Amino acid sequence: MINTSVPDLLTMMHELIALPSISCVDAKLDQSNRNVVEKLAEWAEALGFQCEIMPVPSAYSPVEKWNLIATLGSGSGGLVLSGHTDTVPYDDARWQYDPFKLTEADHRLYGLGTSDMKAFFALSLEAARQYTARDLQQPLILLATADEESSMNGAKALVQSGKPKARHAVIGEPTGMRPVRMHKGIFMEGIRITGRSGHSSDPSLGNNALEGMHVVISELLRWRAEWQGRYHNPAFHVPVPTLNLGHIHGGDNPNRICGSCELHIDLRPLPGMQLEELKTIMHQRVNNVLADRGLSVEFLPLFEGIPAVETPAEAEIVKMAEKLTSHTAEAVAFATEAPYLNELGIDTIVMGPGDIDQAHQPDEFLALDRIQPTVDVLRRLIQHFCVAKAA
Repeated sequence: MINTSVPDLLTMMHELIALPSISCVDAKLDQSNRNVVEKLAEWAEALGFQCEIMPVPSAYSPVEKWNLIATLGSGSGGLVLSGHTDTVPYDDARWQYDPFKLTEADHRLYGLGTSDMKAFFALSLEAARQYTARDLQQPLILLATADEESSMNGAKALVQSGKPKARHAVIGEPTGMRPVRMHKGIFMEGIRITGRSGHSSDPSLGNNALEGMHVVISELLRWRAEWQGRYHNPAFHVPVPTLNLGHIHGGDNPNRICGSCELHIDLRPLPGMQLEELKTIMHQRVNNVLADRGLSVEFLPLFEGIPAVETPAEAEIVKMAEKLTSHTAEAVAFATEAPYLNELGIDTIVMGPGDIDQAHQPDEFLALDRIQPTVDVLRRLIQHFCVAKAA
């Protein structure tokens, strides 16, 4: 029997979109996600889920952040339907519609989080509505995390706690309901070189940090060429790892020797390339080329990073998602919480009804014709992994 103790699907979406939950490294813009987590817990408990609300520490903001682990049934296997409760900031002047009101127009649902990715929670609860714990051979887990858009602290807190326990997971990030089993990693770092300023008419009066950075950039590009020749994965649109020189600033006037120069880089490795190993090698190479130049160097973590992920092609969740969607699992360039769930021993795919082109954009929307097919696929995944699945 269908459980009617929670609102209908569109009402759930409307209520979630109406609850602001922006996460941002700028503390002035950062908001708590508590209202979203409590609302999801209220609905999940009405459907018979056992709910755990987990506090998540924040390194840059005093506001409260929370994860939700809602479990229906019990066992050592089962299925996780996972998403993040936060959204990015928005530019109100560029929105035609109210970001915090679900608006139907042009066969679309507009609102901040419709595609990325609050709507996925409502779709997951709709798919679960017909089941009780007695129906399940293995657990169904609704997982809602904090701060995916800023720090991944919610996912990191899960790894630290060793929760949840499951075998299979779907993260409902926007993929157009095409399963994704691989994505690149990312980290961002600053390199600051300090020399000695002086009058430009006599180079012996100083030690030019900008010239030192020229040497460093040349070395970074040599290093990039080396591993782009070594690592290649044709599943990705850009099949090699990338290193982008994104920002540089040095000196203050043409007639002064540059005393300080800072470079910011973005590095996106392929699966199989380890973030910490790459950072160590980069630091060694920069230090080596600057040796004996009388310059000091600092490495500034700008974004600690997210590992690349690869769930095996033969994993059951991959095969089942491919069967249900008639799409071969893909690789994408954007990063998700998948590596953290994989670290917990959960085979994870990324698959949600939105489109990545809508994420982080004004007038974000979810197409209406994606809704019922998504509910149908999620329901069949629940049936396979939780209802019919033996321990």
